[in-house]
Amino acid sequence: MGDVFIGFSSLGWQEFVMYLVGATLVWLAITKEYEPMLLLPIGFGAILVNLPLSVVWEHEGSAGFLKVLYDGGIANELFPILIFIAVGAMIDFGPLFKNPFMIFFGAAAQLGIFATMIIATLPPFGFSLKEAAAIGVIGAADGPTAIYVANKFAKGMLGPISVAAYSYMSLVPLIQPPVIRLLTTRKERRIHMAYHEAGVPRWLKVAFPIVATMIAGIVAPISVPLVGSLMFGNLIRESGVLERLSKTAQNELAYLVTLLLGITIGSSMRADTFLNVRTLMILGMGLVAFVFDTAGGVLFAKLINLFLPGDRKINPMIGACGISAFPMSGRVIQKMAAEEEKGNIILMHAIGSNVSGQLGSIIAGGMILALVPLLAK
Repeated sequence: MGDVFIGFSSLGWQEFVMYLVGATLVWLAITKEYEPMLLLPIGFGAILVNLPLSVVWEHEGSAGFLKVLYDGGIANELFPILIFIAVGAMIDFGPLFKNPFMIFFGAAAQLGIFATMIIATLPPFGFSLKEAAAIGVIGAADGPTAIYVANKFAKGMLGPISVAAYSYMSLVPLIQPPVIRLLTTRKERRIHMAYHEAGVPRWLKVAFPIVATMIAGIVAPISVPLVGSLMFGNLIRESGVLERLSKTAQNELAYLVTLLLGITIGSSMRADTFLNVRTLMILGMGLVAFVFDTAGGVLFAKLINLFLPGDRKINPMIGACGISAFPMSGRVIQKMAAEEEKGNIILMHAIGSNVSGQLGSIIAGGMILALVPLLAK
């Protein structure tokens, strides 16, 4: 008789909290359409893994299908690498080539990563340097990089770090506008920026992913899996001879891997490991990192404007695009510009900054992977 009611008797308040968390993520995906491709599978995965006996994870010594996916896609970093190939195939570096100055916004907008690293190691929180680094990467709004770094430095915190990274990335339209309005005036948000169309030679588009990978491999060899997979996807796109493969990477590969990645991340949200004070601190500091990254890009643009003549000033909102939420952040900034003044088109500048943010987050991740082990000794 006990076996009949084991499903009921094994439930506790923690499981019901996780059902609520999972249902909330599903609700945000369906009702608000916040990154439904990510939040829906994450939310459903959280519900699945917290059902009685957690059969989908492990039962009577046998691995469930979610544990199989976790071991085969997250634990060995396969899913993040495949996602980077897909993202690379989606990215057009043309806007960045036309305005190379935008690369500096991709660097400035990584401020939150390093600021949060310092905060997380302070006594009130007490995270180790490696754990603090993994938390800081949440601010880049780059889910695959956050997973990759967490898998190297803080496997026990992979669940909350992954959830925070993807959740905040999906909430870009809610998080970034208030931060930008707080740091800018209406006059600054209405600045127009001229855009001059210029052709980008094909040889440059083809050479860039190869050269970038080689430089990364020499400067920070440990970053090659991240940079190399992104640039390989971009090379498929720009080669011009693999059109069908490029479309497959942008669509079928991206959709399938994102689906599996999402539900597998959800499976890491088990009540016994997820519901604790450290998880709340990780989520809170991840938000801080995200806000600091946005602020870093905006403040850098305002600093540059101090040295530019009136007709060449930069709309500081594009600095916020230096995070890696591509292309969502670029679209959010263009929408804000149009709301401030109808007809103000800064989309191409925003996308150029957004593309540089994708590069910046990967480079920052590579630097962290290379330097933190040395500093932690």
